[in-house]
Amino acid sequence: MGLSFRGEFSQKVDSKGRMSIPADFRRVLEAGDPNCPETPHPRLVVLYGPHLKDCLHVYTIDDMAEIEAGIRRLPRGSDARKRASRMILGKSWETDVDRDGRIVLPKDRRVQIGLESEVHMVAMGDYFEIWSAENYSAIEEVEMSAYLEAEGDDFDPLTLIPTLPGE
Repeated sequence: MGLSFRGEFSQKVDSKGRMSIPADFRRVLEAGDPNCPETPHPRLVVLYGPHLKDCLHVYTIDDMAEIEAGIRRLPRGSDARKRASRMILGKSWETDVDRDGRIVLPKDRRVQIGLESEVHMVAMGDYFEIWSAENYSAIEEVEMSAYLEAEGDDFDPLTLIPTLPGE
């Protein structure tokens, strides 16, 4: 098992859509790019489909290759393969981190997630999410409040993880 994305980070986004990728996230991207370290700038894949609503998902090259392999295992010509291909492969783009540790988010992607000046990146293990800071704050507050209300204030998130064999 390789490195995982962990943590939350906020960054400013300039008028050209340039945003810094946190150093911790860059290490995961480097580890997940078979061309690194020969090529010093790690590549990544950004998924932007309409099913994501207010955020973008960022995958390493290796993790996206696993997703693509899963799509290829679906029967050719099947509706499931067509939908997965259109929603994942058709709604993604590959880019790389520049020498200053930044990527450029195109204007249409910034508009999609309501991003103006501050981005919030949230680790999800094998990928990370890119949100406008305002949208993330509002959504996270509502989701967390509802979840804790249903589960109780003493809820332990470790209970969500199934036990490993032999434990």
